[in-house]
Amino acid sequence: MATEWSLTIDCARPAKLAEFWALALGYVQAPPRVGFGSWDEWFTHYGVPEEERDQAAYLSDPDGVRPNLSFLQVPEGKTVKNRLHLDVQVGGGRETPWEVRWPRVIEAVERLIAAGATVIREDELRGKPDHVVMADPEGNEFCVL
Repeated sequence: MATEWSLTIDCARPAKLAEFWALALGYVQAPPRVGFGSWDEWFTHYGVPEEERDQAAYLSDPDGVRPNLSFLQVPEGKTVKNRLHLDVQVGGGRETPWEVRWPRVIEAVERLIAAGATVIREDELRGKPDHVVMADPEGNEFCVL
């Protein structure tokens, strides 16, 4: 049996970065834990001080299939290239004809630029564009393919 896991992203502005990734991945704000009507109820129950309640944000897959994402505020900024990154797989995979796949990639890249991402580079495979390396609003690298 596989172990359940989630991905945590350190950042400066958790709510803002979670908003970006919700758009990028089609995720939603994670519902409060079972037994609680809201995150504030959960925070109160576990004694989280008011001033710390905006230091994290949580996203989940609306279908409940993919891993949850957590965004935690940290004091230091990003200084080096990620050793782990997300691949936003909007194109349908390399088995999808390039003429179908690449316009999907371009549409997603344009949508993510409008949401605050930047293009780092476009990589090719066999002389055609294959995927786009981007950075989220806090500089975390990811690929759109």
